[in-house]
Amino acid sequence: MTCCHPESSPSPSPEGARAAAEIPAHPLDPLRADEITTARRVLEEAGKVSPTTRFPLVLLDEPDRHAAAAHRPGDPVARRLRITLHDMATGASAEAVVDVTAGLLLSWRELDVATEGQPQVMFEEYEVVEAIVKADPGWLKAMADRGIDDTSLAVCAPLAAGSTVIERPGRRLLRCLTWLRCDATDNAWAHPVGGLVADVDVVERRVVRIVDTGPVPVPAECGRYEAEFNGPARADLRPLEISQPEGPSFRLEGPLLTWQNWSFRVDFNAREGLVLHRIAYRDGERERPVLHRASLAEMAVAYGEAEESRNWVAFLDAGEYSLGRNANALRLGCDCLGEIRYLDAVVSDDLGNPETLPNAICIHEEDHGLLWKHTDIFNNMAAESRRSRRLVISYIATVGNYDYGFYWYFYQDGTISFEAKSTGIVQTSAVEPGAGSPYGTEVAPGLLAPYHQHLFCVRLDVAVDGLANTVEELDVVPVPPGPDNPAGNAFTARTTVLADSAEGGRTADTTVGRRWRITNPGSLNRMGQPVAYTLVPQPGPVVLAQPGSPVARRMAYGTKHLWVTRHRADRRYPAGEHPNQHPGGAGLPEWTAGGESLENTELTVWHTFGPTHLPRLEEWPVMPVEATGFSLKPTGFFDRNPTLDLPREAKGGHCAV
Repeated sequence: MTCCHPESSPSPSPEGARAAAEIPAHPLDPLRADEITTARRVLEEAGKVSPTTRFPLVLLDEPDRHAAAAHRPGDPVARRLRITLHDMATGASAEAVVDVTAGLLLSWRELDVATEGQPQVMFEEYEVVEAIVKADPGWLKAMADRGIDDTSLAVCAPLAAGSTVIERPGRRLLRCLTWLRCDATDNAWAHPVGGLVADVDVVERRVVRIVDTGPVPVPAECGRYEAEFNGPARADLRPLEISQPEGPSFRLEGPLLTWQNWSFRVDFNAREGLVLHRIAYRDGERERPVLHRASLAEMAVAYGEAEESRNWVAFLDAGEYSLGRNANALRLGCDCLGEIRYLDAVVSDDLGNPETLPNAICIHEEDHGLLWKHTDIFNNMAAESRRSRRLVISYIATVGNYDYGFYWYFYQDGTISFEAKSTGIVQTSAVEPGAGSPYGTEVAPGLLAPYHQHLFCVRLDVAVDGLANTVEELDVVPVPPGPDNPAGNAFTARTTVLADSAEGGRTADTTVGRRWRITNPGSLNRMGQPVAYTLVPQPGPVVLAQPGSPVARRMAYGTKHLWVTRHRADRRYPAGEHPNQHPGGAGLPEWTAGGESLENTELTVWHTFGPTHLPRLEEWPVMPVEATGFSLKPTGFFDRNPTLDLPREAKGGHCAV
């Protein structure tokens, strides 16, 4: 079978495009191509664009939650874009805000890149830096010292430099590790060149330092994972068809999606990728908000090797590499299965021109097993059960060697969950064959897959039944023996209100089943208790780099599983606005210094999670999916099970007697 489906065209027909354009504009609609074009024109007319100007990031300047909530169909909409600019010739960078509705430049600010950090790494720089390294005499000599005279099949991977500073702060750097290929189609990750790093000044376009800790044999064994290298294919799989003859149960009106009792707006941007706005659940006649905004705001990949040529390797894939710009074009039967609806995404390229990412977002339904069941032993074993169905909104991004799938799940009982699936190829380094390492797994002779962490961080602008919320930490604890617990069996729930911003950074604790309850003190359920949603974590270790280390400073959000902050429009990203080459400490550590009340007010909840990855032999040469995530569960939000109205037998023959 092929991965393309004739009923799922990659782009809308002209009629479909015209219909979409007729939908009334909303202030939270995704970025449009004409808006990006207008923003570039406004900046050109203001004299802010030269032939060497680049556009690392172009984003919608989202309206505040009150303005978004007040909008009604047909209301006029003023749209503004936040734009980061960088001059490839001078290294100067700036931030601009452009009103693309009025065609006005509203603000312009030069960035102090030495203290504020650099703009994101741009696609153009990958090729530029590789060419610089391959022409450098120092790198060529280091390769020759390793017996590698033909460098035509070398791959120089430009990587974010972290907080590295050479000679002067503010220098725009990329650091290059090297891999080899046997031929143009070979898996380069199988052949790392050990002990060699080239530091490149991207503005001066030269290698400013070579770090060479000495030759290590280049692993020789190939790591091909394609079907033609691993046959014959299994022949005992029978077809598995998923069909919805009447079409899917969800409805899309432009970016507004409704399914069962859920409704929300689907958005996508170059930095965070998929963003969901104004998530609400219809409860009878009421449309009840749950989240104003939800996104994966940052993700770090921090490696644990101690050797000089590798001890700096740690990346922030959203803040340094623009995670959303790396989205895949999804294919039916390969990336998504079932009755699929795809959405394109529009971002800016490096030159400030609109670029369409086809089939970037996948939307579909899937069966999720049993929702609830009971067999009544007092009534002739009469049984009632219902199947669970969930709505899936997803996208996949490839950043270097890793591929990541990001999935938001919506359930009929009011639960929301998020899952990140890591696959692709583990990053590799070289060791003496058979020597191994305390910092990784030797997955092939001389090929080390270093230990590392994936630290995902979601931003949840909470709005549980309204904007005024409070977060409580909930632990399950035993009751001490005594008059209140004579048999010693009792345990109870202990609740701690997170009242001040200084208390906003929290660590999970599986020994007490720790979770966090987001309540609305102004909205009570029928038992007189505040309605709530509970964040149920799947915790792993927090950042393992030593406190005060460059990695720990730059990825400080990863030192806690949960952060709670007062909501502010400029608090967008957990590691700060410009984490590329930032010295660290920006973002969440600044916003949780103390002195701000967190009770009964507008809040953002930031949740950090992810695996500490100790690679296995079974993950080479390509890694089976590793999944991680969390759930948001209604807790007294409803007065009883909200799925009692599901039919006994859904169309399609479920629960046949």
